[in-house]
Amino acid sequence: MHNSFISIVSVIENNSDQERLPEYLLHLHKVLEGAFSDYEIIIVNNTYERDFSNVTNKLPDALRQNIFLLNLSSPVNKNHAIVAGLDRANGDYTLIYEPLFYDKPELIVDLYEESIKGVDIVYLKANSRQTKIRYRLFYKIFYWILKKYSDLEIDDRAHDTRIISRRALNSLLRMRENMRYMKAIYSIIGYRTSFIEVEEPIKKDDSSFSEKFRTSLVAITSFTSFLRSLLLWIFITSIVFMVAVLFNAVKVKITNVDIFGTYHEAIPGWTFLVVISSIFFAITCLMLYIMSIYLSNIYQEIKHRPMYLIESVRRF
Repeated sequence: MHNSFISIVSVIENNSDQERLPEYLLHLHKVLEGAFSDYEIIIVNNTYERDFSNVTNKLPDALRQNIFLLNLSSPVNKNHAIVAGLDRANGDYTLIYEPLFYDKPELIVDLYEESIKGVDIVYLKANSRQTKIRYRLFYKIFYWILKKYSDLEIDDRAHDTRIISRRALNSLLRMRENMRYMKAIYSIIGYRTSFIEVEEPIKKDDSSFSEKFRTSLVAITSFTSFLRSLLLWIFITSIVFMVAVLFNAVKVKITNVDIFGTYHEAIPGWTFLVVISSIFFAITCLMLYIMSIYLSNIYQEIKHRPMYLIESVRRF
């Protein structure tokens, strides 16, 4: 038996999760009683359902006294529901457990034994991702942007199930962002991280494309410099375009032949309009780029992320 206090956080998001809850808790109780000196189970109810009597009536008293049910006033984003459970967790280690693994509570012991080897965060890694064909390119572009335009270490095949040490959890809870992308936040706080590979793939997400798109925008705008870099390239392109148009306009004015070798009769005032339009187009792109820098700096400041996180202090 491990001499540790462990907290288990699970989020209930639909009726299917609730129906499986009694069996899950009974299996969980058997594993936790034999493996840990103390434990607590935090169930975050992210639905409108309030009657859990059909669940509690099937459980022994020894188990019920270790369960805490958090009823949210109304359903929220899944990441916010997870944070509600993490705020309540008191254990030396806290484990976020998905319904996908309800029938494999023994994974809790595997995650814990990996973490006590000196690792603060251990997650389950899928061998594949089940994605609708029309979404595959979307996911590839999304993760490419995250890896290209940020310093984040993000595993695109990581499940939400993971165990977190007390010190890593304390640092994570300091990130009080309303627009949350948990994989990025795990990467920001750092600490030693490892994974355990499992056969279960990441299941198809039933959320709509618009919801996926909003989530991707949150991650890209909050944790990468992609949009600022994009505006920079738009500005550079506008300068190149302006130079090419100016050269073409002057060439037509002088020789009546454009850069493609096509004959044109010069029209009075046309060159002047083209030059003025090109200059103002380039200036507009420059202003947008400068504004994006200011907005990016303001956005970074108002999030109040800590400038650093101390992992540990040692005396020698």
